[in-house]
Amino acid sequence: GAISSVLIVLVYTGLFGLVNVNATWFIVLFVITFIVLDVFYSLRDISYWGMIPALSSDSHERSTYTALGSFTGSIGYNGITVVVIPIVTYFSWVFTGEHAESQSGWTCFGIIVGLLGLLTAWTVAFGTKENESALRSKAQENGNPIEAFKAIFQNDQLLWVALSYLLYAIANVATTGVLIFLFKFILDNQAAYSLTGVIALVAGLVMAPLYPILNKRIPRRYLYIGGMISMIAGYVMLGIFSDHIIMVFVALVLFYVPGTLIQMTAILSLTDSIEYGQLKNGKRNEAVTLSVRPMLDKIGGAMSNGIVGIIAVAAGMTGNATAADMTASNIHIFKICAFYIPLVLIILSLIVFLFKVKITEKMHDEIVKELEVKLANGEIEADDAQAVEAVEAVAVAEAAGTAETATPAGQPESR
Repeated sequence: GAISSVLIVLVYTGLFGLVNVNATWFIVLFVITFIVLDVFYSLRDISYWGMIPALSSDSHERSTYTALGSFTGSIGYNGITVVVIPIVTYFSWVFTGEHAESQSGWTCFGIIVGLLGLLTAWTVAFGTKENESALRSKAQENGNPIEAFKAIFQNDQLLWVALSYLLYAIANVATTGVLIFLFKFILDNQAAYSLTGVIALVAGLVMAPLYPILNKRIPRRYLYIGGMISMIAGYVMLGIFSDHIIMVFVALVLFYVPGTLIQMTAILSLTDSIEYGQLKNGKRNEAVTLSVRPMLDKIGGAMSNGIVGIIAVAAGMTGNATAADMTASNIHIFKICAFYIPLVLIILSLIVFLFKVKITEKMHDEIVKELEVKLANGEIEADDAQAVEAVEAVAVAEAAGTAETATPAGQPESR
């Protein structure tokens, strides 16, 4: 978190003004700086989401933690698009006296973001306490890359969830990356594009806290399916009514609202696959498993720029082109690339999830119970005395509860 914050400030200073002195050296050093920044951001991101299995082994509790993280994350990555221009403009005026973007304005913006990044990262680091349970004591050491990749490829549920999420991620970035072209070249109303950010922000703020509430009544599998169906409907509407601004906004609501349902279900499914892999292979790999989703996001993000460039060139939406220059062929090519091909990827993602992803809340609870029994019976060896004590404490508590009273008829057994 500290290194990421320092480097983000460095980037927004133009590498201390080097951008205005030597463009070649700036580009070289910028690439190096940005790669290092991305590496350390990934370390922070993986560690952040890694707190979910570290805090609880209960699937429903994990959904609450995931919802809170997604909720505040939505405020961050969507809210920044709302405040960036006002912040830059204000500090530009303070230092230059002009209401226009300037290097000083962007530098101040970078400092603000860097401080917020430092504050939030350290809040998690010093404000949370990992649950040293018997299950986690058996965690695999992550010093061997070969063992790490072996653990990934031996966990079939992890791989299927990852494939489903990757197809979704590619489709998502392929569409969101070119939505501005839809408003600029087809609707001829580029100013209205900013409303897409508002829709995404509101959708994230509303759906993230709703997820654990919905998940108490609706299995997350059905939340995922419902989210995918909503996206499919949104894509169909975008393809048919791409020249009607009201219908476009209706379609974008259907497109953005289920994003939280899909992403959180994928995160929870990947998280729960940790115990699945531990039961199947006898090895627990939290860090390796939880690095998969950020890696998939990186792949989708990396493909985004290439996809946007290909669509822009293929549809003739480059240079000084305007909406008046668009032919029926241009618009048809754009819709195929931006809507119909991603629609196929979304359908494939749904098919993979429906037929290959088996981990549910109920199945995960059964896996955790089976792991506890195996640890208690010595079928899976605990790595240290603390784990042994934890297992013995669970066994003693359960034995005491059984001896004191029987479970009343019609009531669930407590653990």
